[in-house]
Amino acid sequence: MSLLRVHEGLPEGLLALDATQLHERLGGPTLIHLPGRREPPLFVSVLMHGNETTGWDAIRRVLQRHLAEGGLPRALSLFVANTAAAAEGVRHLPDQPDFNRAWPGGEIADGPVPETLRDVVGEMRARGLFAAVDVHNNTGLNPHYACVNVLDEQALHLAALFSRIVVYFIRPRGVASMAMAALGPSVTLECGKVGQAHGVHHTEEYLDACLHLAALPVHPVPAHDIDLFHTVAVVKVPSEISFGFGEQGYDIDFLVDLERYNFRELPAGSVFARVRTGGAVPLRVRDEQDAEVADRYFVVEGGELRTRRAVMPSMITRDTAVIRQDCLCYLMERYPLDSSRSGAAL
Repeated sequence: MSLLRVHEGLPEGLLALDATQLHERLGGPTLIHLPGRREPPLFVSVLMHGNETTGWDAIRRVLQRHLAEGGLPRALSLFVANTAAAAEGVRHLPDQPDFNRAWPGGEIADGPVPETLRDVVGEMRARGLFAAVDVHNNTGLNPHYACVNVLDEQALHLAALFSRIVVYFIRPRGVASMAMAALGPSVTLECGKVGQAHGVHHTEEYLDACLHLAALPVHPVPAHDIDLFHTVAVVKVPSEISFGFGEQGYDIDFLVDLERYNFRELPAGSVFARVRTGGAVPLRVRDEQDAEVADRYFVVEGGELRTRRAVMPSMITRDTAVIRQDCLCYLMERYPLDSSRSGAAL
């Protein structure tokens, strides 16, 4: 059974509430359609993970300002996703799937959450879509960056409007930006850690700019305006393996400052951890085809876990819950743009 609530207009008093108060007011995942001077609407999704609050903080500031000034420059469809998890300040509740793995096209297909997200896609397909923006936070030290799932020029322009750092990925599947890419240009924003004023301000400015766009360019993004990276693998710690950061007594003792590797191009031989698990790499590393490739990227030498080849990590986190629920990090490689492109699609 779908959990989706749909409102034509903003529920009274909603913008005065912080993320932890939304569930009491809304009761569950809610899609709010607001009119604007231009159509079709910009789709914005927030709180896909309940403890990632920058998106809500930014969009309510945008709405407070524009509604006080007489209305939005473009129609907006705002999806407030996991309100129940937001009330508890967690990524998702123990009895819930990860909302951002349960969109159409993902491996989670049954249950009220996937049904709810299918209904969101159906609603937006019927209304039409200018562009889609899904707002997230990181738990580790990362720059602000945008992600795309389709190498389309309009999507790249939408991403580059937020940051010159853009990441292209096709796994994990079942994410909002991938589902919405079937309807129009679509991006995920990674806005730094929760609670940082700069992240809220940057996201607010970006969403405001999107609402003011008359159209997205179709010409190629200049190669010098974008640093494009391709996610080639996801790194997970197996459930039976214990780990810590700068702490002895675990199967894996990661560097205490491992987060400093995020968005750094590491040479082969870079140390990730001390290990006591023998010669085998004690990580699970899956590539875009979902094949196990741990030995392609890592090696254990002299009790140290090292990179086997040059690579750039992203989203390394020390948050144990996130590592167990999701992953330790992603691995990326540069994706060069051909400056001689002449078409709209890559």
